[in-house]
Amino acid sequence: MDKVEKKRQKEQYIVEEMIRLYCRKKHPKEDGKAGQICPACQELLDYAKQRSQKCPFMEEKTFCANCKVHCYKPEMREQIRQVMRYSGPRMLLYHPVLAVWHLICSRKEKRTKKETRKPLEQ
Repeated sequence: MDKVEKKRQKEQYIVEEMIRLYCRKKHPKEDGKAGQICPACQELLDYAKQRSQKCPFMEEKTFCANCKVHCYKPEMREQIRQVMRYSGPRMLLYHPVLAVWHLICSRKEKRTKKETRKPLEQ
């Protein structure tokens, strides 16, 4: 498996964990099927994975939030934003290693982007 595919799988895993956390806390199950997510969250997860599979920038980018092209449909983009807003801070409790890794990667990318945007001093 190449580096880009590993990166893609890791991104998909993180998104899945965030959607699962969101669904578990925001959409209580009446049928008692623990571990399964509701149809709406499953649709969002499938869509996110599909977008990730087709991403031409996977090699250069870290996360979709830092991407120069936003390929999600507006309604799906808003749904994933809600999931990220809710699950992001809670990932420290439920998946601390993933949360710290995500934070470090995001900071590195922001720093790199800032450095490349600075005008050259003479």
